[in-house]
Formats: sequence, C-alpha cells, structure tokens
Amino acid sequence: MAKEMNNRQAYFNYHIEDKYEAGIALMGTEVKSIREGKLSFNDSFCLFDDGELWVRALFIASYTHGTANNHIEVHDRKLLLNKRELHKLQTRMKDKGYTIIPLKVFFNEKNFVKVEIGIGRGKKLHDKRETIKNRDVEKEIKRYLK
Repeated sequence: MAKEMNNRQAYFNYHIEDKYEAGIALMGTEVKSIREGKLSFNDSFCLFDDGELWVRALFIASYTHGTANNHIEVHDRKLLLNKRELHKLQTRMKDKGYTIIPLKVFFNEKNFVKVEIGIGRGKKLHDKRETIKNRDVEKEIKRYLK
C-alpha cells in the first residue's frame, strides 16, 4: 500500500515558499487507485474558480477492479481549505510569477486523502543548473564518506 506520492518535478521547476495541507474531493474508485499508487503529477497545477481552489491535470488511473461506475482519469478535483487559507492563497496569486502546485498526496492518520500544495515561483534555467550541480556534489560527498 502506497503511503505517499511525491511530485519531485515540482521541487526542480519551482522555488517553493509556503506549503498548505488540503483535503480533496474524490470518488470511491479514485481513493482505491491512490491506495495502489496509481497517481501521476505530470503538468498538474492548481487554479481558482469562483473562490474555490481546484487541482487540474492530476492523473489518477482507473481502478482495475472497477465497474461501469469507474471514475474519469483526468478531471478537475476540488481542494478543501478553510476560507482564511483560500484568501491568503488568492492574495499571493495576484503577485506576478506565483503559482500553486500539488507537492504530495498522502493518507493522514484518519485515512483521509490529503494533498500538500505549495506556492512558489518558477525557476530560471540557471537555477535549475545550480540545483543539478548541488545534487551531484552531495552524491559525491556521500560516496566518499562511505
């Protein structure tokens, strides 16, 4: 059973400044697919629509043992936050260059599916190169210490 799925590409492409934990509105077969680890963050992002926060392009594979009532794999899913957090996020989104990205999907202690979202700025090409260089240096140090 998969405990959490991380969006590693988000940390490579964005400088994450703030993180929030949000609930997500799902159908039953979507929860079962997430438990199997059938989730992909490719090109997923969050957006506001009528004061509500939605995650778009989050791929959850159809459940293998599902019936005709199986869910649609890619559709907009509502994120559940309180009004104060939504207002904070909306004001930050008005600043140029900020975006909201899903970082992690996990089950909390009550077995509810939660999404960790982060607000961040996109990295430039030279920032990405710096990230790659730092990662390679850390690997070299770990290899020498072993």
